[in-house]
Amino acid sequence: MIDGVDLSGRRAIVTGATSGIGVETARALLAAGAEVTLAVRRPEAGERVAADLRTKTGSDAVQVFRLDVADLDSAHAFAAGWGGPLHILVNNAGIMMSPELERGTRGHEQQFATNYLGHFALTLGLHGALAQAGGARIVSVSSAGHLFSPVVFDDLDFRFRPYDALAAYGQSKTAQVLLAVEADRRWSGEGIRANALHPGAIPTNLQKHTGGLRTPEPYRKTIEQGAATSVFLAGSPSVEGIGGRYFEDVNEAPVVDARPTALGVLGVAPYALDPENAERLWEVATDILR
Repeated sequence: MIDGVDLSGRRAIVTGATSGIGVETARALLAAGAEVTLAVRRPEAGERVAADLRTKTGSDAVQVFRLDVADLDSAHAFAAGWGGPLHILVNNAGIMMSPELERGTRGHEQQFATNYLGHFALTLGLHGALAQAGGARIVSVSSAGHLFSPVVFDDLDFRFRPYDALAAYGQSKTAQVLLAVEADRRWSGEGIRANALHPGAIPTNLQKHTGGLRTPEPYRKTIEQGAATSVFLAGSPSVEGIGGRYFEDVNEAPVVDARPTALGVLGVAPYALDPENAERLWEVATDILR
């Protein structure tokens, strides 16, 4: 995706980079010359990954810092501790389909709190560093799971409707797209562009609550293929100046008017790109952080 691209002098953060596509995204950026920070919940695991990446890429420009996106205090502390410009922020960490209703930070439903609120707090806290870069990219790792639910503003935390693991996951992934849409609208004038993506069906630890990957084999991706769209959005000159969009299979996804029943190119729901939804969610999240 970025063969021949030189990212020397650029600084990148990849959240959740101890397994799966987070590790591969970090490896690709490091191999292209970027300085990469692994923002991870378990620093000891991150150090093992960093050592392996140094061996594989021949680059020592990788470091590890603790970040638990399920904990707003951790997100605030990470952002406050960052110094200097930031050119690439890959919001990759996440959880999927917690079987029981769990309440995370400040009583919010755990998937929404982890997948969206933590990354919102991190992104907002790093705004100054992104602006300082003089050309930065935010990559929001969403999912085709967003097609299972819009953001239900009147009941974000399943206090009235029965908890449904897939609906909760879908809502959190829609929120991640809306984060990119609104960040791009607010900050593109500062040279900060943001896009979201669906990585595809990849066998990783993300499916630990689903009994493993259920997608038929012909539609599955390797970890390298799954990271391709993240890497493309993070470093390719092809998306220079492009923002507020949703990609899959290294292409901008079509807007669909219903959830597809067949596998393949799945598309993006209109509610996930709606600017009014994006602005409203940003305001709601800002109020939560106060």
